Amino acid sequence: MPKATGTLAVPGAVLHYQIRGTGPLLLISQSGEGDADRTTDLVAHLTDSYTVVSYDRRGLSRSRLDAPERGATLAEHADDVHRLLASLTDTPALMLGCSLGAVIGMHAIVRHPEQIRTLIAHEPVAPRLLPDDERARHEHELVALQDLYLREGLAAALPEIARTLGIDPAATDTEPDLTPQPMNALRTANFDYFIRHDFTAVIHDTLDIAALKGVSTHIVPAAGRTTPRTVFDYRAATALATLLDRELQELPGGHNGNTSHPRTWATRIREILNAAG
Repeated sequence: MPKATGTLAVPGAVLHYQIRGTGPLLLISQSGEGDADRTTDLVAHLTDSYTVVSYDRRGLSRSRLDAPERGATLAEHADDVHRLLASLTDTPALMLGCSLGAVIGMHAIVRHPEQIRTLIAHEPVAPRLLPDDERARHEHELVALQDLYLREGLAAALPEIARTLGIDPAATDTEPDLTPQPMNALRTANFDYFIRHDFTAVIHDTLDIAALKGVSTHIVPAAGRTTPRTVFDYRAATALATLLDRELQELPGGHNGNTSHPRTWATRIREILNAAG
C-alpha cells in the first residue's frame, strides 16, 4: 500500500512522519532507537484495518532538532505526539507504545486523554511505576549503562542494555522470512541520541503515576511472552496492570516482539483493540 510522508514543525524540532493504510488512525510510538521505519514489517500487516502513523521521534533520523545537543524530556516527546495527532485527526486515535514509546503514550494521555481512545502500553521503561527501592536501583542501572556507553562505546554497552531489558541478542525465536535491519550508520547515530539523551529523560521522568487511574483513555498493559519476568520493563508492565486493576495482555516474542513477530503481533493488536472497543 502506498506510503505518504510529511513533516510537522513543533517547538524545537521538525518531525518526520509516515502514513499507510485505511481505517481508524493508529499511531505507533517506537522503542529505543527506533524511527518510523523500525516496525515496517508490523505496519504492513495492519494497513488493511488501520491508518497507521509512525514517526521519527525528535532527535532520530529525519526529525531535525534546533539544538541537537540538548536532548528532550518525556513531556516534550509527549507534546510532539499531541501536536502530531492534532495535525492529522479531530477524532480520538488509537496508540501502540513500545518501551520508551509506551511511556511517551502515558504522558500524552495524562495531558490530552481526549486525543487517544486506547493506548496499548507494551513493557514501558518506567521505573516510576515500581516501589521506591526498586525504582532507585533501576535508575542507577540506567546511569551505569549510560556511563559505560560514554566510556567504551556501543559495542560494549549494547549487550548490557539488552541484558537489562531481557533481550537475548542470539535468540532465534523469530517469524520466518524476516530481514533484520542492519546496524548501519543511521541506527548507530540513533542509538547515540537514545542513550545520551533519552536515558536521561527516563531517569528524570516526571510521569504522574496516580493520574493514570483517572484518565478516560483505555490503557492496555502488555508484555512479551518470552521476556524474563524479573527484568524491570516486565515488572513495570505488571505494576501498571496492578495499578489499573487490569489483566496484563501477552504478545508474542519478547521486548522487541514487534520486530521479531510482526504477523502474530498484528493479529494480537487487532484482538486487543477490538476488545477495547
